[in-house]
Amino acid sequence: MNTDGAREPGVVIVGAGQAGAEAGFALRSAGYTGAIDLIGRETWPPYRRPPLSKQFIAGDGAPEQLLIKPAAAYHKADITLHTGDGVSSIDRARHEVVFADGRRLRYRTLILATGAEARRLPLPGSDLAGVHVLRSIDDALALRRHFRSEQRLVIVGGGFVGLEVAALARQHGLQVTVLEAAPRLLARVVTPLLSGFYVDVHRDAGVRIELGAEVRGFVGAAGQLTAVECAGEQIAADLVLIGVGARIADELAAAAGLEVEHGVRTDADCRTGDPDIYAIGDCACSWRPYAEQHLRLESVPNAIEQARHVAQLIAGKPAPASAPPWFWSDQYDLKLQMVGISGADDQEVVRGDLAARSFMVFYLRAGRLIAVVAVNRVAEFNVAKKLVADQVTIDACVLADEARALKDFCS
Repeated sequence: MNTDGAREPGVVIVGAGQAGAEAGFALRSAGYTGAIDLIGRETWPPYRRPPLSKQFIAGDGAPEQLLIKPAAAYHKADITLHTGDGVSSIDRARHEVVFADGRRLRYRTLILATGAEARRLPLPGSDLAGVHVLRSIDDALALRRHFRSEQRLVIVGGGFVGLEVAALARQHGLQVTVLEAAPRLLARVVTPLLSGFYVDVHRDAGVRIELGAEVRGFVGAAGQLTAVECAGEQIAADLVLIGVGARIADELAAAAGLEVEHGVRTDADCRTGDPDIYAIGDCACSWRPYAEQHLRLESVPNAIEQARHVAQLIAGKPAPASAPPWFWSDQYDLKLQMVGISGADDQEVVRGDLAARSFMVFYLRAGRLIAVVAVNRVAEFNVAKKLVADQVTIDACVLADEARALKDFCS
């Protein structure tokens, strides 16, 4: 096994997704001049994942359109990009990462941006042709080949990815059934008010939605999917998308003796228990001062913010204060945007009209604004992000009054 000792060790980034790529370029923007190695398992250069569950699978656009940066940009920034290369272990004592083929690469600072992988269901028939997950470009291309009008699509899981694909499928003429094990859609991320709204939206669009559904397996003939077994009923299917969340890719950190609990545990600066190792993006469970707890967040804005924060620290520059997390989802003609964490609220205030499909929901705790959900209110949402960041105190009646402009409450 060879160790590359011909150069001074620099920053090694394991994981070439949104967080990893952002960290590499942010380091250069911050003035870091040392070596940067960006290592990814996929053969594709870093690309944007959100479009995969939106128009990409229904269109004919080239995968290269999803790339975060063109390949030449890595060479120009002096970032060594390793694609199709897996890291099998971390040797913390020697400050080295070990590749699957035994090669070793020294680091001064290590950034773990290993992300997460699509969860699969260990059910009978899950290996049939026609059963898909959606996490990578290759997953999307496999699904795209069969994404045609009149195909019968069954989506297992009522989360954002599943519902975005459901909306896209209906807009392109597929027959769609959504099977959700929980008693409501999006149960982990929104309140019952929003869950009910999205049930109505999808049913109005012709989606069959079954809540509390118990999927028992997949039925096929000659290796090809024909139906989904669900609590005694066989639901005819040409395609299945399993969208039941993600498995955190934290095994590398765990094997290296780093603390792992619902992701790689870090402080507010994304630093692990090893001062030379950071974790960012979907794999990191970081201390969030605004929420006063450790949280793992799967979102592009979070990945970008953490990557830039860590880059500033490594470059010896002041890092910006953490901002409340925000997310978005596009379904039909609806743009859903969320900022903050609503779980600890004690008051819910609606501004606008759900029936008109243009509204905001404010979440307060002891009178302080801690989270906002907006549907088709893009301009007001941008104001709401600042209000949540400032945790302003606003009277509920005032928030509900559309005659009062939100920008009037900004300091």
